[in-house]
Amino acid sequence: MLYHHETIESTLEGLNVKAEAGLSDASVQTLREKHGFNKLREKKKKTMLQRFLDQFKDVMILILLAAAAISFVVACVEGNPKEFFEPALILIIVVINAILGVMQESKAEKALDALKGLSAPHARVIRNGKEDVIDASLLVPGDIIHLEAGDFVPADARLIESIGLKSEESALTGESVPSEKDAHAVVDEKAPLGDRTNMIFSGCSITYGTAAAVVTAIGMDTEMGKIANLLDNEDEGQTPLQKKLAQLGKYLGILALIACGVIFVVGLLNGIPAIEIFMTAVSLAVSAIPEGLPAIVTIVLSIGVQRMVKKNAIIRRLPAVETLGSASVICSDKTGTLTQNRMTLVKAYVDGENTLEDVTKPASDSVKKLLKYACLCCDGSVVFSEEGEKHLGDPTETAIVLAAHKNGMPKEELNHAHPRLAGIPFDSDRKLMTTIHEMDGKIVAIVKGAFDVMAQRCVSGDIERARKICDEMSANALRVLAVGIRTLDAVPEQPESGKIEKDIQFMGLVGMIDPPRPEAKAAVEVCRRAGIKPVMITGDHVVTASAIARELGIMQAGDKAITGSELDNMTDRELDDQVESISVYARVSPENKIRIVKAWQRKDKVVSMTGDGVNDAPALKAADIGCAMGITGTDVAKGAADMTLTDDNFATIVDAVREGRGIYANIKKVVGFLLGTNIGEVITVFMAMILWHKTPLLSMQLLWINLVTDSLPAIALGMENVESDVMDKKPKHKNESLFANGYGVQIALQGVMFGLLSLIAFRLGERMTGAVEGGQTMTFMVLALSQVVQAFNMRSEKSLFKIGVFSNKKLNGAALLSVVLVALVLFTPLATAFGLLALPLKMYLIALGLILAPLAVMELSKAFGLIGRNK
Repeated sequence: MLYHHETIESTLEGLNVKAEAGLSDASVQTLREKHGFNKLREKKKKTMLQRFLDQFKDVMILILLAAAAISFVVACVEGNPKEFFEPALILIIVVINAILGVMQESKAEKALDALKGLSAPHARVIRNGKEDVIDASLLVPGDIIHLEAGDFVPADARLIESIGLKSEESALTGESVPSEKDAHAVVDEKAPLGDRTNMIFSGCSITYGTAAAVVTAIGMDTEMGKIANLLDNEDEGQTPLQKKLAQLGKYLGILALIACGVIFVVGLLNGIPAIEIFMTAVSLAVSAIPEGLPAIVTIVLSIGVQRMVKKNAIIRRLPAVETLGSASVICSDKTGTLTQNRMTLVKAYVDGENTLEDVTKPASDSVKKLLKYACLCCDGSVVFSEEGEKHLGDPTETAIVLAAHKNGMPKEELNHAHPRLAGIPFDSDRKLMTTIHEMDGKIVAIVKGAFDVMAQRCVSGDIERARKICDEMSANALRVLAVGIRTLDAVPEQPESGKIEKDIQFMGLVGMIDPPRPEAKAAVEVCRRAGIKPVMITGDHVVTASAIARELGIMQAGDKAITGSELDNMTDRELDDQVESISVYARVSPENKIRIVKAWQRKDKVVSMTGDGVNDAPALKAADIGCAMGITGTDVAKGAADMTLTDDNFATIVDAVREGRGIYANIKKVVGFLLGTNIGEVITVFMAMILWHKTPLLSMQLLWINLVTDSLPAIALGMENVESDVMDKKPKHKNESLFANGYGVQIALQGVMFGLLSLIAFRLGERMTGAVEGGQTMTFMVLALSQVVQAFNMRSEKSLFKIGVFSNKKLNGAALLSVVLVALVLFTPLATAFGLLALPLKMYLIALGLILAPLAVMELSKAFGLIGRNK
């Protein structure tokens, strides 16, 4: 069926649905069994086997396996069963490492898949005669959907109603200008996609107007689904930090390979069997090169992001987590973010009367008339059920709808008595909305919006008196909307603001209270302490905004509040000079938001910006961290943002910054731990070969140390709780290196410490037992277990005893497992296979002292301020 060529009536008949009632639950179930879910085919994921084999793509792993194979062949030729142990153990260790790698990748992928599910689009649908909001994947052909500016189109659909509708369809047609749509357009059956003006298509977005439509195709049957294979461009790129660490890994790899080359040559010159020294050198390279660092960082990031979800912040892009830690300015909307977004209409003023009327009590006839007109000019609705009220749409509109309902004027009855004939949707540039109805035999345009904009277009009414009332209401932190009407000669075919929204008869004002969120004031105080500048940006009256900003502590002595028009009159240089002293921007446009973001960015600040409307998308993209509203935000805003706040709460942004700082700090700890211990391994083997021409560790011993200390303790360290004082420090500069402030030097010195301790252990073990194997046993024990101790040291720049030695339960478990795995090869028959000896008790006690030495060194360094800085 070519729906674009069908009439509205024949389309509805063909899909067996009525526009007013929608589908029944039984019909939905039948259609879902036939058509499935409204989802595009996902990119085919790698199987477990493919992931497992990917673990062996690393060149050094392949060389190591080749060396083990050669060793195995040599053992077969010589007929020595004992020589089989080493290559067999190497193979087992490499396989275990590969399994761990697959498990880590799977965990990271599951976390990211969960995030995709959380940010899935929704749809407003009519089913069983009632409006509801459902997951877009649950739509079926025949569903009646409602759309407005800012919504993503969830499926292909035939329009059945449209008012001033425009759809951005560049993803399908390549046309950059939004397409005008008309439900009643007659379209040729052979018309190309771009000319099907009575259709809307999945994956596109509504840029203007409102509409009702019937779903005609879902999932792979949509126009987007037909080209899904061409759109399979899912970004699997790394975050900036991961790229830097991967680059660092390459540099360290080159240094490790040079060191291993020297070790191999020195070993050959000193009579060590070629295969033995070759495998030791390659094993050291495998252990020392931190090739798994970017993967571990991904896991730490994804675990952190999952933790943020529990605090109502959904991160859409992993790089945003890194940027969050540097946030220095938070530009926040007022309504619903700093305030509760529980709009209640409390005051009304009718033109010609002397006083404000309290609308929380039964309204007078004149106020009822004002509410009736205001309610008709609303897209929002309130659904009543046993569970309570459900507000759908803009909170200011649902407050009006609820007030009218409480005064005996349900919106459904008003719409039935006075159907909407046409309209001009609200947009944040005009700050007005208009609907056109037949009332008492006349064609009436009802205009609702900002008073200062409306006042300029009115030709009747006491505007000066109304202005004083508006200022009085705003000073009491009320949000004020003006209502006016104009009688028209006829219903315009294409309503235009310039022709309709003029010569208005002023009717009155309605005032809504939206109290500040209790937690917002505390969050603002945290911002101040953390060196973050909070800024309020609102479409509200400047007096209202300033009153709430002062109450919350955003506006302090010496701070300014300016309007969007004042901002328009400023040059960029003037704005740059004043931006640090401006705390409130009122009556702003989306274009103003972009200027504010760029002004702060010119000051080299990292800016977070909130937004909810379709016109906010450019500002959200321009900001370093775009934050979309999860409740009131449009799909377009969410698509442009880096983060979605599921509770639309300012305190959530501050919590997200706190988590972002904590995640970055944890990544820093993991990097420091892995690099410091790996440097220690290289120094140990390199210096032992240079000084004594002996290998302090065999290949399988090195690989076992790498297995038990590099994976689980590192990941557990990355799950450390955010430290309590993380918001008592100034934000880091956005271009600050991970190794800034002497951190790189600290890591190198810690590597030297491990090298020295291991060399001492080797020398003592060899002398006290009279055998190289005794030295290797001591080195193995000290190097492996001192690294476990170091994982605890790296938890904080504070003393380990202040934060609680065993307060990280995940690390406790990882450390215990590491110790058990080390003990397994020290004190069981496996010791022989690993080339280890049983030692006298005295030597174990000496080893214990060396193992605990990093604890003493790090505690003294922290006590004398050599680690960490007070900021």
